[in-house]
Amino acid sequence: MDITLQLAGQDETDFIRACINNERWAQKKLYEDNYASMMAVALRFANNYDDALDILHESFFKVFKNLHKYHTNTSLSAWMRRIMINTSIDYYRRDLKRNIYDLDEAVHVCSNIPDVISEMNSKDILKAMQQLPYSYRSVFNLFVVEGYCHKEIADMLGVNESTCRSNLAKARLKLKEILIESGIKR
Repeated sequence: MDITLQLAGQDETDFIRACINNERWAQKKLYEDNYASMMAVALRFANNYDDALDILHESFFKVFKNLHKYHTNTSLSAWMRRIMINTSIDYYRRDLKRNIYDLDEAVHVCSNIPDVISEMNSKDILKAMQQLPYSYRSVFNLFVVEGYCHKEIADMLGVNESTCRSNLAKARLKLKEILIESGIKR
């Protein structure tokens, strides 16, 4: 985003101000420049493409509504990504019941399949992830893909850290089962 603005001779502050003032050219540019990366985040959290679109559009609505809170000279894409993640979590909080399990119920996960992922394309992996229950998928995404620690995830989801660890272990086990069932074997 920053490179695009510099090439256009546009100062980030002026660009953000144009978005805040509802100048459609600026809003369109912000949307188009960030659509692919934000849709990728939404797809990882969503059950399907339609849910991902709902999350994406709700997130962009929040971005435009709260753009006045953005501090220039920080990463706009990181700020937007955080809104996308929080919107994804909120989307499923209000629509789904979460299954929460204790750490005592967690199963140790190990795999005798050395490199199953290398045989898959990104669509196969995304499809497998979307089959995970939301509580597993959200923790898996936040920990493995987004890089948050268990404490941060627990705070975001409103659960305790042991629940996060348990759901991550179960997500890995379930993902392994899904991958094996899909016929990807070594």
